[in-house]
Amino acid sequence: MKTSAPDTHDDLRDALRSLCAAFPPEYHRRHGAEGTYPVEFIDALTEAGWMAAMIPEAFGGSGLGLTEASIVMEEINRAGGNAGHCHGQMYNMGTLLRHGSDAQKERYLPRIASGELRLQSMAVTEPTTGTDTTKLKTTAVRKGDTYVVNGQKVWISRVQHSDLMILLARTTPLAEVARKSDGLSVFLLELDGLIGRGMEVKPIANMVGHETNELFFDDLEIPADTLIGEEGKGFRYILDGLNAERTLIAAECIGDGYWFIDRAVAYAGEREVFGRAIGQNQGVQFPLARAFTNIEAANLMRFEACRRFDAMEPSGAQANMAKLLAADASWEAANACMQTFGGFGFAQDYDIERKFRETRLYQVAPISTNLILSYVAEHVLGLPRSF
Repeated sequence: MKTSAPDTHDDLRDALRSLCAAFPPEYHRRHGAEGTYPVEFIDALTEAGWMAAMIPEAFGGSGLGLTEASIVMEEINRAGGNAGHCHGQMYNMGTLLRHGSDAQKERYLPRIASGELRLQSMAVTEPTTGTDTTKLKTTAVRKGDTYVVNGQKVWISRVQHSDLMILLARTTPLAEVARKSDGLSVFLLELDGLIGRGMEVKPIANMVGHETNELFFDDLEIPADTLIGEEGKGFRYILDGLNAERTLIAAECIGDGYWFIDRAVAYAGEREVFGRAIGQNQGVQFPLARAFTNIEAANLMRFEACRRFDAMEPSGAQANMAKLLAADASWEAANACMQTFGGFGFAQDYDIERKFRETRLYQVAPISTNLILSYVAEHVLGLPRSF
């Protein structure tokens, strides 16, 4: 299928498609059904250097940008996989690379690039605050050479398959700060030795079989040098990770959207009912054509968000709009694909029901479509804050 995206990354895409082809639909179907982690696939991506895409060459990485990282995520999903198993290592780089100390970068980046360590988790969301991040209740109190952490996090993915985790906690009480975004700090934790010693991990069974967890912190002591940047400035630091995350999720949704369209178009051209291919009917054609058009539009916004992020320009609006457009387009394509296949779309062997469930997640995560609309209304259009 030809697309109109401004793309000059054919070599990158060809290499990714060759790697992904070694992991057929049955592989991803099995892990999806069993809720298990595709270790072999992630190891193959790591060994090929794709998981170190955003790490500078000086630290053993590829020195690429968010643009290339987004293509990696897109191609995984377009091949029928689920990039949610590994995208954390990409978007967490925004926080570490831009705000980590030289010592932190020298200590961790070469080992992440080589695959010795995985940086797959970011602990921000909490059960009672959700997207209202500035009101999170997890605290980190300085005591000598340590911080003592207490609180709870939820929907924290890949903790069981990560060595490092970025944690956002409040270091100054909300009542004592001039702005509610002040007083939040970011920490880079080595998970080995913390679980069972003040940190508890409780897995959450979920609709897409994606490894995610609830975390509990009970007087967890962490070294003071795990602090990233300046104490109390963490909200601004974490935004670099969140903008990257939303842009990467947009790319994943675009990959899903193309996957759905590819499958539906092929099936519509082959499936005959009443003596003619169902793809000859406008009732089948039009939903697919509209979904494809919307995917193409979302793709353009994805590349603009990437461009701005890589150029160190403000990218919050573009990242949010890319995520909104792509999530809506992939969900539209999923429904059009399911309708095209009819009853066969519900059969697990076709993988449509699996990808249907996976792409539905991005209507609500990592930020809901309604909250993005609220952001655009306030921060782009200048309308009064609605909450």
